[in-house]
Amino acid sequence: MILSDVEWQAVELSLKVSAIAVLFSLPFGIFLAWLLARCQFRGKALLDSLIHLPLVLPPVVVGYLLLLSFGRRGWLGAWLYDWFGISFAFSWRGAALAAAVVALPLMVRAIRLALEAVDPKLEQAARTLGAGRWRVFFTITLPLTLPGLIAGTVLAFARSLGEFGATITFVSNIPGETRTIPLAMFTLLETPGAEVNAARLCLIAIILALLSLLLSEWLARWGRKRLGG
Repeated sequence: MILSDVEWQAVELSLKVSAIAVLFSLPFGIFLAWLLARCQFRGKALLDSLIHLPLVLPPVVVGYLLLLSFGRRGWLGAWLYDWFGISFAFSWRGAALAAAVVALPLMVRAIRLALEAVDPKLEQAARTLGAGRWRVFFTITLPLTLPGLIAGTVLAFARSLGEFGATITFVSNIPGETRTIPLAMFTLLETPGAEVNAARLCLIAIILALLSLLLSEWLARWGRKRLGG
């Protein structure tokens, strides 16, 4: 399959945006999953609902909220730009942010389920033997949640690859900057005579998503074997 330079650009940008989205959202995903799985506090149900809200909101609404918050004139975006020179609007950074927001619920859910499956007595036993809270987390809790952590990470990556609505609303459709595979397909479908190009990108999107899911399953099985499961 021979792709044009524009198509390769979209593929490379999609992989870059998805990888960065997952990399930067992973610490937040682990923390939020641990908070929901291990802590009891007022407003827990509300926090859980807010985390999963991007799954049920129209993607355009998510993109609009990101624009209000992280746009150049947004309440947070203006501060980031004035103090650090960081701008999310109309850039690949914004595309990565949009992908991270819509993929975070999948990551949190997978990691939370894995954390809830860990027997708290193992953590308590380690604490009674003198291990600190952080040591218990990194040497016992986190390794035992490895299959769920892997699954959540790969699923979030696959979801990031397919993000469209929030991205085009927040950062527009700029060639070489924010035009990922879904946005490139949208452009090609709107271009007369470009159906074959759109079909090629469609096939690539299917292959990447399928490979991500297969990799997730294989890594999860590998993790369970490592843990003796």
